[in-house]
Amino acid sequence: MIGMQEILTSLNIGLIFGIVAIGIFLTFRTINFADMTCDGSFVLGASVSAVLIKYDVNPYIALVTSFISGGIAGFCTGILNVKFRIADLLSGIIIAFMLYSINLRIMEDAPNITLIDKTTIFENDTQSFVATAIILFLILGVVFMLFSKFGLKLRAVGYNQRFASISGININFMKIAGLMISNALIATGGGLFTNYQGFCDISGGIGTLVCGLASVIIGERILRFKKEPLFILSCVIGSIIYRIFINIALHGDILGIKTQDINLITGGLIIAIIIMKKGKIKC
Repeated sequence: MIGMQEILTSLNIGLIFGIVAIGIFLTFRTINFADMTCDGSFVLGASVSAVLIKYDVNPYIALVTSFISGGIAGFCTGILNVKFRIADLLSGIIIAFMLYSINLRIMEDAPNITLIDKTTIFENDTQSFVATAIILFLILGVVFMLFSKFGLKLRAVGYNQRFASISGININFMKIAGLMISNALIATGGGLFTNYQGFCDISGGIGTLVCGLASVIIGERILRFKKEPLFILSCVIGSIIYRIFINIALHGDILGIKTQDINLITGGLIIAIIIMKKGKIKC
């Protein structure tokens, strides 16, 4: 059976990956851009934070650096798409592919970095509270942004690009801005996750897109907000629920589920949620 400690762990990781889910939501839902950069930008943020903390840089400064690095990755994807006319899906794949080598360079050619005896933002209860406050601040900041004039323009690009262009909105600028904000959030999630678990792995970004989309779909199914900015809250709730489901599944000894079955469980969960969303299963 899952205990209180596992529930708290699911809550903490769910909040961290809620930031990642928000980043994915901004591209796939808000600006209607199928961005595949996320697997690379997540590890980019994680590796930047890990290396800086390894060399005794303040972990909060490291986290800000992760945010900036993710924004740069999103900018590169946007440039490939709007300036060189490379398809959105391919642009993200190319940048994510290139980021693997860049991340290895940042990690000094080591496949993983441990942060034993290093100060992180989750080192004690007080710092964990501060870290949670940072996460909530980011969430509220994105909600506020989407309600702002800039956010309305961003959402207009996703709804109808032709109408947005006629209205005088710079489509290319808004696409790049959306990708920068999205990947900055995803990289921040990577930095937070590294702080939380105490190490960084070069393969840590595998499945980031699937986990993020699962959180978005679960949140949309459970919390049916009518205003898009409030969908951000559903992403976070969906992320927490997703992590609790995964934790319950992994502790389901009776079912004989093992750690290597995690991808199978995740895929099945996403399929079930999508089917329910289409109304084929009444609940």
